[in-house]
Amino acid sequence: MRTPPNERLTSDIAEARRPRKTEPARSCPERRCILSGETAPRETLVRLVASPTGLVLPDAQEKAPGRGAWIGVSRDEFAEAQAKGRLKGALSRAFKTGDLELADNLPELVENALTRVLLDRLGLEMRVGSLILGTQRIAEAARGGAVALLLHASDASEDGRKKLDQAWRVGRELEGSGERGVELPLDRDALSVALGRDNVVHLALADEAAAARVMKALTRLTHYLGHDLPAADGRVSARADDDLND
Repeated sequence: MRTPPNERLTSDIAEARRPRKTEPARSCPERRCILSGETAPRETLVRLVASPTGLVLPDAQEKAPGRGAWIGVSRDEFAEAQAKGRLKGALSRAFKTGDLELADNLPELVENALTRVLLDRLGLEMRVGSLILGTQRIAEAARGGAVALLLHASDASEDGRKKLDQAWRVGRELEGSGERGVELPLDRDALSVALGRDNVVHLALADEAAAARVMKALTRLTHYLGHDLPAADGRVSARADDDLND
């Protein structure tokens, strides 16, 4: 398969390290969903590619060569479109061929691929020292203003979340704001296995660049699962009664 001129393949880490010239601000790249017809920021859409044999697969890293088709609907909508044949029709038009093969579990394959990208990103950040683990370490770093992004496993206790959320607000001098960390669409078991640590319930990113890299992967997975998207800075407002604990 050929790589079209507008699908440059680059590494996010290479981009982060490459010196940049001062340029006018540009809007985020957008792509058009082949099912809904709506245009949305590229970071919220999923790229699909077709192998030389016509097998359609998710390209969660956006690095596979060849023509890509973009999906911006939720997993439920994606599965419905496949069941009704609309997905194959849209893909045939996008790839300009009807000789395509769609796995019955394609919606699950997409979710698994997006989840793997997020977990791999967390693992990379841990290896370079940007990820903070352990409730006590996170609390100390948060109160010292050294946490750029706070994350919680989906099965984290509400009490544990509130304590770290409060420490995070204190460190950023935002007591009473109601802001809180982001709940991941992953439980402690998935996080623990992926990171090779016991009982990973809370995580924190120590710098803004690392937080942005994690948020990119998290935003795409969250959107596909049909959940509310985290704010651009990764912060989520708490309920009003949470402010009483500050």
